[in-house]
Formats: sequence, structure tokens, C-alpha cells
Amino acid sequence: MAKLSVNCYFACLLIWLDIWFLECKSISSSLDDDLLSPYLYGHGPSHSNRHVRDCQPVVHGNVTHQTWPASHHTGVPVAESKVFISDIPGTSRWVSGHLTVVHDPLRTLSVLEPGGPGGCGKNKREEVEETARAGKCLYAQNGGFFATRNGECLGNVVSNGVLVKNSLGLQNAQFGIRRDGTLVFGYLSEEDVLDEANPFVQLVSGVVWLLRNGQVYINESMKAECNSTQETGTFLQFVDVVSARTAVGHDKEGKLILFHINGQTKHRGMTLWEVAHFLKDQGVINAINLDGGGSSTYVVNGSLASYPSDHCVVDNMWRCPRRVSTILCVHQPLCQPEDCSGHGICQDGICQCQKGWSGTGCGTALCHPASCGAHGVCSQGDCVCDAGWRGENCSQVCALGFYGDSCNQTCACSNGGVCDPVHGSCTCLSGFHGDSCEQKCPLGFYGLDCGHLCNCQDMCPCDPVTGSCHAVFQGERNATIHRAGHCLASQMFATWKEEAHKSRPYLTEQSWMILTGLLTSLLVASLLGHLLTAYRGSRANPPGRQDYSYVPLSDINSGAVGPGVQGDSPLARGAFELDDSDSDE
Repeated sequence: MAKLSVNCYFACLLIWLDIWFLECKSISSSLDDDLLSPYLYGHGPSHSNRHVRDCQPVVHGNVTHQTWPASHHTGVPVAESKVFISDIPGTSRWVSGHLTVVHDPLRTLSVLEPGGPGGCGKNKREEVEETARAGKCLYAQNGGFFATRNGECLGNVVSNGVLVKNSLGLQNAQFGIRRDGTLVFGYLSEEDVLDEANPFVQLVSGVVWLLRNGQVYINESMKAECNSTQETGTFLQFVDVVSARTAVGHDKEGKLILFHINGQTKHRGMTLWEVAHFLKDQGVINAINLDGGGSSTYVVNGSLASYPSDHCVVDNMWRCPRRVSTILCVHQPLCQPEDCSGHGICQDGICQCQKGWSGTGCGTALCHPASCGAHGVCSQGDCVCDAGWRGENCSQVCALGFYGDSCNQTCACSNGGVCDPVHGSCTCLSGFHGDSCEQKCPLGFYGLDCGHLCNCQDMCPCDPVTGSCHAVFQGERNATIHRAGHCLASQMFATWKEEAHKSRPYLTEQSWMILTGLLTSLLVASLLGHLLTAYRGSRANPPGRQDYSYVPLSDINSGAVGPGVQGDSPLARGAFELDDSDSDE
């Protein structure tokens, strides 16, 4: 409907008013003579949430409010605000105001009590500028409505996780942000407001649900919020009159939209119909009207920025800032709650929880005495497990290979040994022993801890695991020499005896090869011996010389040739006879 445009005349006028306002230091609050009161009696519809369900369109069923996930765009800037001047189609009126987009509503937008924490309890009213400055607001505008007679905060109010005001189920239009970042617009039962599973961290009551799911919802709001409109006409006048307005809504991305229009009741500003169509054209999905009407104020960086109603010109045209109740404050990222429930430190809007605490606000203890079971104790919100146990509730034994406190010690067992999860001592498999199961059983022993004595013949070793006597001897293996020697000798003797009694019909190929090699070696050795002897003999008896054996003649005549040789034997008779060739000598 309303198209953003800038008129040179108005722009110049606004610049002049800003300069003029800087010189106007002494200002007072406006009177309450132009405030709008939508409810003739009390401060909201007294009927139940069920009445709201019954009178709303069937398409919405039993759901009397709309939810939408908030955007979580972090970084700088936290919000973007623009000033606009726009004409109202079909009228001769122009309006000016602010439109602000908040990128991370959960962490950067708060509902603040007037003057700061505790202001609602004191029925305090304060100018937006003062509350915004104390809350370090980057941008701020009027929030929920209030009682003009005594300053009471009306409707439901939750400020930074603290339930300040409970309307006891009165069906005013609501805007809130839950702990998980869900944006909520519409009518809430008391049970919805007090929900502890996903509680509200910010909540404020307005008047009239302007847009629901992208469609103008004013007629339905009039039925839901006021069942006596036709009798008094007060609520209808509140909707139709031209006045200053503030509203809050969201776009399809979940960014929060703050809307502010300068004005004066019956003279300048917008009707709620015009506000609804304007926001719809800006892409707003859900929106509610906030302050009851009359004067509205907008603050940038703690100082007034709205015009012209912010200027202290007391006549029928301009109005001074008015003391109001709660405000909507856009600020740098904050934690929820700001002190992180006393169990953490807030850094860039995120609670860094102490050990033993969790949750976005560090308000959830990770344990309580009964949750740590029989093997742990709860200390500062964290289960401290006994040695050998682990897990959030100390119900899990240490994983294999680890032991001790927090299971942070590494076992040293070898050869498949298993360590005790508490002390780390090793239980060895059969066949091994030692502190870390690093030693095999000595010969003659087997079984767990090598505690069993072998029962094998000839003192021979047995299998170290099973005790079987069919183990092959492979060395003494830490046994005594006597035992090993006795077993080895017995085995060798038994083997020789067995081989000696075996009848072999033939030699094996290997045996033939060995035998042939031995004979060949002997033959070669014999041949070499004869050759060596012949060579030595040829050097000792050169050619031309002959050696003779000397035999005494008396021995020859007597026939005593030598022991064992008889004189009449052939050897005695002719062994030493000379042949004819030697007779001359």
C-alpha cells in the first residue's frame, strides 16, 4: 500500500527540526490528554483462550498463535535502521518514522522494564531515552501498554528470562521469543506463558494482531480481544483513529521488524489498517501493534531520533516525549541470562559454561547425586567416577587397554593379558606369567600363572598352555640343565634304538648319495697318498744307486731269519739267496 518516498520539502523540514532540537535542552514530558484507551473497563479481554479459539476462522483450528524460527545472522551490524517519509494513498497525509531490521533477535533484542529492572514492580513510567540509555540500547521504541492512572505495566511481561508480570490469561495480542529462538505472535493461554519446557525469554503484550501469516488480521483480532465493541465503540475507535504507532513483526527469514510512526492522536500518524497494509507491503509475515497509541518515541544509540513529536513544541502540532512503560531494546549480543546463571562467562552473546554445567544459559547441571550411580559422586554438577569406571553417569567399565581414574591410564599387559580396570594389574593367558605377562612358562610348567607341573615321561616338557606331553623339545627355556639334558638324552637314545631295529629294504636316495660321496673321498685320498709316497721315494733314491739290506752271514747260515720264520721254510731258504748276477761280488 504505502510506497517509500522522500519529499524534498519534508526532508529539509526534518533537517531543520533536528538542528532546532539540539538547541532545545530543556524539555518536559507530554501530557496524557491524547492517549488512546482500547478497553473501557480493565486492561484486556476477560474471556478465556477457548473463546478466542471459537471465534477465530476455522482454517486456524485450535492454534491461537503463530510461531516462526528466528534468524541467527551474527556479525556486524546487529540491526539496520532507516528513516522513511511516505504518503498515505487516498489521503493528503504524509507520515515519517523508522523501520528497523534485527538480524539475531534471540541475542540482540530485549523487553526492558521502565527505568531498568524492577521498574514494573514500582509502577514506574520513564521516557524511552532514559530506559534505553541505561540498557545500552542501539535502537529502542515504545513497548507494551500500561495504565495511565497509576503507571502499572499491563499484560504479560518477561524481561531477559525473568517473568515480571503475569496477566492471568487475559487475551491481549502477544509478542515473545522463546529460549530456543522461536518467535511467537498472537493469543496465549496462561499455560503457554508459563511453559517451562521452552520458556519465554522475552514477552510483551500489545493490542491487536495486525498480520497473521501474511494476511491482515484486524477484524479477527477485534472479535478475539473485545466482545463488547458494538456497545462502547472504544476498541473500534482505537483501530480507526489516526495516531502515532509502534509495532513489531518478522519477515520470512525470521528477522525481526520494528516499526515506528510519529504522530498525534486525531492529527497525524496512521490508523491500524494503514499500519497493517504498510507492513504487509514490506514483506512482514506476522505483526502486532504495541503501545496503546498517542505519542511514540524512537531512540538511536541512546539519544532521541524520532521527529517531529520528539520536539518540545507545546501546541496542537508537536508533542514532547511521553513517559511510558516497557520498551523494545536492540543491543549488542547478550547472553540469556546475562550472568549465565552464575555458572559461566558471557562472550559475544554466548555463555561459556563452567565444568559441570550446560545449556544456553549454563543453568542445567550435568549431574545430581542420584544420577552418578553406584560408581561415582556428583561434584559441582559433574559426575566424578571411581577408578575403573567412566561415562556421564559412571555406568561404563573402562575400555580394554585402559584403567584407573577417568580410565586415562594405559595397560602394559602383553601376550594377550587383560589388565584390571581399577589397578591395572595383569591377568595372563595360559602359558605366560610375569607382572606384564611378558614371560613364557618355564619347562616343566603350564597353565594359568604357570602354576601346574608337567606330568610327562623322562621329565620332558609339556605344552605350556594345555599341559600336553606331545610337545617337541626346543631348548631348555629357562629350565635346569639337568632336566633338559635328561629329557634330551632319553629322546636321543629312544630314537637310536628305534632306528637300529628298523629293517630297511633299501637305501634312500639321500643315503646313496652320502655313501657314494664317502667312497669317492676315500678313493681320492688313497690315490693322493700313493702319489705322495712315490714322489718322496724318487727323491730319496736317485738313479744309479741301489740300496741293499745288510744281513749278517751268521744269521743266514744259522737260518735264524727272524721271529716266526723257520730255517727250512721257503722263506728261510731263498729269501736272501743271491742271484747269479750278484755272485761275483
